[in-house]
Amino acid sequence: MENKLNWLLLAVPITVYFSMIAHDTGMSFVFSMIAIMPLALLMGHATEEIALRTSESLGGLLNATFGNAVEIIIAGLAIYTAATNADQAETMIIVVQASLVGSILGNLLLVLGLALLWGGMNHQKQTFNQPALSMSGSLLLIAVLAMLIPAAVNLGGGGFDSIVQLSRYAAIVLLVMYGLALFFQLKTHAHIFAADKSVVHHEEPKMTNKDAWTLLILATVLVGWMAEILVHSIDSAASELKMPTLFIGVILLPFFGNAAEHFTAVIVAGKDKMDLSLAIAIGSSVQIAVFVAPLMVVFAWLMGVDLSLEFGPLETAATFLSVLVANSILRDGTTNWLEGAMLLACYTILGLSFWMM
Repeated sequence: MENKLNWLLLAVPITVYFSMIAHDTGMSFVFSMIAIMPLALLMGHATEEIALRTSESLGGLLNATFGNAVEIIIAGLAIYTAATNADQAETMIIVVQASLVGSILGNLLLVLGLALLWGGMNHQKQTFNQPALSMSGSLLLIAVLAMLIPAAVNLGGGGFDSIVQLSRYAAIVLLVMYGLALFFQLKTHAHIFAADKSVVHHEEPKMTNKDAWTLLILATVLVGWMAEILVHSIDSAASELKMPTLFIGVILLPFFGNAAEHFTAVIVAGKDKMDLSLAIAIGSSVQIAVFVAPLMVVFAWLMGVDLSLEFGPLETAATFLSVLVANSILRDGTTNWLEGAMLLACYTILGLSFWMM
């Protein structure tokens, strides 16, 4: 499957052609989005090779961080564009907020839903490490609180400046909380998150360390290039393709940016490795909510861009309800295919709502 996805690398030169020669923003947008998918897969593969030469804890952190590199690059470029181009500032802020919300929803509902559905079709009942997942669920609720309070201030008539300031301070609190959670997971309570030694299979690296780092750096640079083309073509493409900017940010960008991650989570669920599958799906959501989103708020602050955690009523409600549904489904420590279907139903309803906005 990975080799088949590598054929999509042909989208890289096609994107360059439409962007620099044909000057077709609609096609540049479509092919840059497609190109990011196999490049993200190569980044993931290189990171896994590097992680095999490190400790289990450091390897997991590397995988999680580079797994969300696409979102960080896209959001960072959009914020930079907003800071340097006042005409596009409003659209870029919508794109940043929508892509962050979309990544959380995509991992919590689409990826987790597909994983539970596929795993449940192959195994009647699956279990996972409930104590470890419980902490992730609590962190997601804290992140949702940080989104709900600015939204409540907005509804209560609070000024825009107050909302932005509140969001910046809340972002700092979330970043501190993420650091504490890492310390808890990697140091003081590492035993809770330790993999079951009876099911751990040691893998030998298939690439040299130099080759793995070269691949990671090259893929990251190309993702940055494709993301730059993507970000600068969103406004025009939304008009040409008659798609709402919100739908592009919430549904399309996270889907293509996380495709490699989605594939891995579903495949390992089919092999009854639910701890790993949930670590990918839930772990990515936690990192986006508690690390990437607040990091982007702080970065925007430094760039002089007024980015807040007040993502809009639909986005905030969708995130809050998705976290509640996911926590409710996973609270008993077991999963089945019907629970996966429920999550996919939620994602479909939300996707339709963002399309009709």
